[in-house]
Amino acid sequence: MEVKEPRKPGGSDGSELGETARQMRAAQPYISAVWKLVGGSVVGVLGGYWLDGWLGTGPWLMVVLSLVGICVGFYGFLHEMARLGKRK
Repeated sequence: MEVKEPRKPGGSDGSELGETARQMRAAQPYISAVWKLVGGSVVGVLGGYWLDGWLGTGPWLMVVLSLVGICVGFYGFLHEMARLGKRK
């Protein structure tokens, strides 16, 4: 009977990962920054669309909240990119 060594806890350096997994881990902060941009825009558009339907205000709340969502998304994106730039 073969005795197996206990598994060592994996380190955070990614040495146990394959090449694709290491590349995905390296890209994760940038993907997160893009999702902040997209998420702010989508939340603004959908929130404005829903409020326009509920209040009957036409496209105006959607336009305003879309612009607010885009601004918030850009702020989050630029803030995240600046943070990543300082880290490297």
